[in-house]
Amino acid sequence: MGCTMMSRSRLASVAGALVVLGALASCGTESGTADAPLRPSASVGRTAGESPRGAVPSEDAASPSDRAPTVTGRTNSSATRCHTAELSAAVGRMDPGAGQRNFPVVLTNVSSRTCTLHGYPGAAFVDAAGEQLGRDPERTPGGAATVTLAPGDSAWAGLRFSSPGVSGARTATPATLLVTPPDERNPLEVPWRAGAVPVSGDSSSVFLTVLQPGSGP
Repeated sequence: MGCTMMSRSRLASVAGALVVLGALASCGTESGTADAPLRPSASVGRTAGESPRGAVPSEDAASPSDRAPTVTGRTNSSATRCHTAELSAAVGRMDPGAGQRNFPVVLTNVSSRTCTLHGYPGAAFVDAAGEQLGRDPERTPGGAATVTLAPGDSAWAGLRFSSPGVSGARTATPATLLVTPPDERNPLEVPWRAGAVPVSGDSSSVFLTVLQPGSGP
């Protein structure tokens, strides 16, 4: 049935409110189409300032815990170490003790930069053919400290052994004392002019102390 105006008699027999409600229910909108249901906008379900789903947050929006940590470098102590080529070696004057012979083994910085030494030097007596005489020196216990050498500065370690005439150890006369700076592989050659040294038997041990500033006691 089409949408028509009802007669006054019909309106009188039916409650005005029901007739108006029925007429609205049977007619379309003024444009001729049915009302579409309301749809939520794209922002429904997000709080103010919230990013849409699937959006990648900008770097500025990331919290500090979301960012990669900064890795800090470590100081490399080998960068300041004195190398063999930067040093010269010498053996100082003998300091005789009670049945002992004591020598300062001196390392001097001959380079143009400041460098450091830490710990014990290496030492070995060798003959003219380069063959080692006796065992490696033993390290005398002592607290090692880093010695800083400006150009021209020196550090020394004590070399000690029992007098061969007193100890009765078998002896040999070295041609050279090889001195190796701490943490280096290449030795420095020092001519040995202090006579025989113990190489085997009782009381034949040779001892070295840690390096300390200066050129001797």
